[in-house]
Amino acid sequence: MATTFPLPPKWEKRGWKLKIRDRERVEPPHVTLLHKTDSWRFGLREKSFLDRKPDPNRVPGDLLTYLLNHYEDYVEAWNAMYPYNTV
Repeated sequence: MATTFPLPPKWEKRGWKLKIRDRERVEPPHVTLLHKTDSWRFGLREKSFLDRKPDPNRVPGDLLTYLLNHYEDYVEAWNAMYPYNTV
């Protein structure tokens, strides 16, 4: 089952979500940032976006800052979900 993380109400009201999806055990450790129909994979080892499309520049800077400030929470959750593919 996917793990969903809370975002500040300002971002949730605008349609943003942050998750670790299930069935991703063989992919590089990451969280998925979703906005309506777009999704960005943010690598937990690299601390950067894994894909060029959609353009990572479309993610608001203060939302990215929030993500980085809570980085350890996402690492802990990933490692609990995928103990054979830890960060």
